[in-house]
Parts: sequence; structure tokens; C-alpha cells
Amino acid sequence: MLDIMPDDQSQDDLHAGSSPWGRGRHGPQTRPLTESTKADVLVVGGGITGSMVAQHLAARGLDVVIADRERPGLGSTAASTAMLLGEIDRSLEELTAVYGFERAAAIYRRSLAAMQGLGALVAGLGIDCIFRNRPTLYITAEDMSGSALVEEHRLRQRADLPGVHLGHADLLSGFGIDRAAAIYSPGAAEADPLLMSWGLLTDAISRGARLLDANIKTYDHGPSSVVAVTDDGRVVEARHVVLATGYVMPDFVKNGLHETVSSYAIATVPQADRALWPEHALIWEASEDYLYCRTTADGRIVIGGGDDATTDADQRAAKLAGKTWFLEESLRRLWPKAEPRAACSWSGAFGTTCDGLPLIGPVPSMPRILAAYGYGGNGITFSFMASRMLAAYIAGQQQSWFETFALDRDPPGL
Repeated sequence: MLDIMPDDQSQDDLHAGSSPWGRGRHGPQTRPLTESTKADVLVVGGGITGSMVAQHLAARGLDVVIADRERPGLGSTAASTAMLLGEIDRSLEELTAVYGFERAAAIYRRSLAAMQGLGALVAGLGIDCIFRNRPTLYITAEDMSGSALVEEHRLRQRADLPGVHLGHADLLSGFGIDRAAAIYSPGAAEADPLLMSWGLLTDAISRGARLLDANIKTYDHGPSSVVAVTDDGRVVEARHVVLATGYVMPDFVKNGLHETVSSYAIATVPQADRALWPEHALIWEASEDYLYCRTTADGRIVIGGGDDATTDADQRAAKLAGKTWFLEESLRRLWPKAEPRAACSWSGAFGTTCDGLPLIGPVPSMPRILAAYGYGGNGITFSFMASRMLAAYIAGQQQSWFETFALDRDPPGL
């Protein structure tokens, strides 16, 4: 027997403050696990990754149980800023330096394809999650020169990725942003992450999935099934288990690629239309600890950043007032037309890897236990990718490129 949740963390440990998502709506109701049961797949975690995986597996005709010990979606998902990007935390230039151009370009193309697939899924299911297609502006940081993004754009062109390089004059005249340069790209989106997660869960349930209030504590990995045991001794036996527990990572999954840090965000008071930038583009900086911002359907600006190495929930919460001020001032400098006053602010645990790529696939030496972690800033895009990859693993249809995201891949030495 191994312990799935050794630290016994709660949703309150994953975020602090209040985000603007899901207001006035309620997610699907869990029901208690009153007796032991069986399933094709047990999905542990009912947030955005668990809901994405459960919906896809249920749509493929599998008998799915989703187990969450708290209210689904109110952990890490509620702390997301839901900037849905095809671009990833590590630039194509950085990934090329580590993995070579062909492999790096393939990673970027797969991420962009996942973004396109996500949009098609939301539209096809008719999920009301305020999903809006947006372009992105990948801008230089305040202290960077205009030449900083020239090589990045050249590599993207070589990889047949969409995008236009904007110099300072074009960026200022076209978008009113006073930075040295930017890469403008189509193919991104924004959404309400809670409404998306709840919509996916609702669709999974309509296809026969069972959403249970259950605290899985231990499991036994066997040759043909996994036996998961709850804290009150009931059993879920499944052919496969998917760990989708956000940033509550079990000890037996942790490795040198992954670390958990903290990120912070605010949503401003509603802005006048003239105080928002053209096309409501998703904006993020070409820097290590980048700022990022988007708009909302009711005219607010969401800006996030100020990441740090804090892992203690109380310390993270204590920093929120200072980080709120930092983000208000950052918005004031980036976009002086805005009223930067925060209407709500929040912080959250943030899992990242040294190469900016997720951890998706079987737990080493436990092929029936699959995991999806380490998403960095691309949580929802990589959640979609994970749902398709893990379904392929379960069906015995894995592909060679899956190794790029393996839990036991070699550290790249970045």
C-alpha cells in the first residue's frame, strides 16, 4: 500500500483570496461513496484536469469514477487566470537550445494543436464558460531591447507557427503599448476556468461517469487493476487510475524536474471600453518571471505574476496585500489608461518544471497509475493534451512522442 495524499493538503492550501470565476453558479453535486465499487478508470481529482480526462474517457465509452474529497474545481482551478495559450513558458529559442530545433518545434506545434482542440471541444459541447478566441502579444520586458525577440520570431517562422513581429513603433501605434517589441499571434483564448471545469464534469456525468465525494488515501497496484482505498475503508477497484490532483503531488510522483511555487493575480474594477487595449489580446512578457494579463467579459483586467518560491499556504496568504500593490503598479506602468484598483485578488500554488513541459504519463514501475502534473502557465491547454494522451495510454495506443512529457525523462540541464 502506498499513500496518495501524504501531506493531507486541502483546497485552502492551494489558493488564498477570491477570484472572479464561477460567480452565481454552482458545480455538479458529488454523492457519497456508500459501498465499494468497480470502474474502468478512477480519476482522482475533480478540477480542470480531472474533468477534462473524465469527459473524454466517458465519451469513449469507458466506465469512469471521479473522486474528489472537496468541492470540485475549488482548488487550483479556481486560482487559474485561464489564459489559454498555444505558446508555452519556455520560448522556442530556449527549447531549441536544449532539445534541438525539430523537437522544440514539434512541441510548440502540439501545444497549438491542443489549443485548437480545446476550442473545438468547448464549442462542440456547448459549454457556457465565456470562451473567447483571442490573439496574443508576447512583449519584451521593460529592460529588454527590440532585438530580443528577433531570433524567437525567426524560429517560429521556420516552424510554420503563425505570428508577426512588431517593432516599437508598430506596437505603440497598433496597441498603445510602450515596449520595445512584441510577437503578435492568433490562436489563443480566454475563459472562465470554473465554468469550463463544471461544464465538462456535467457532460461526463451525462455519459455515465460517477462523481463521488471520496478521499482516496492508499492504493495497491496489481497486474490487472489498481485497488484504491478511501479514508473510511471503502474500495474503488479500477483497471487504471489517473492522478489529477493539481498541485497536491504524491511523494511517489515527485522528481527533480518539478517544483511548486506561488503565483499571484488581481482582477480590477470594471473598465470603460476605451480603457481596454485593442482586440483584448492576451499579453505576457518575454522574461523569466513574467507578468501576464487579459480582460474579462464584464470589462475587468486580470493581471498576474510576482511568482516566488513560497510553498507555505499561510506565508503565501500573508504576501497577498503586498503582491496586490505590486500588480496594480505593474498594470499602471504597462497600461496607463486603466484604473488599476483591484476588485479581488488571489494567490495560488503553481507547479512548474525546469523545461516548461508537463509531466504526463504512467508513474514509473506502475503502468496502471497515470499522472498529469507540472503544467506551468499552460494548465488548461496541457490539461486537454493530457486527456488525449492518457486515453491513448489506457487504450494501449501510446505514441513515441509521448516520451517528451514522461515523468521519468532526463532533466534537460536548463
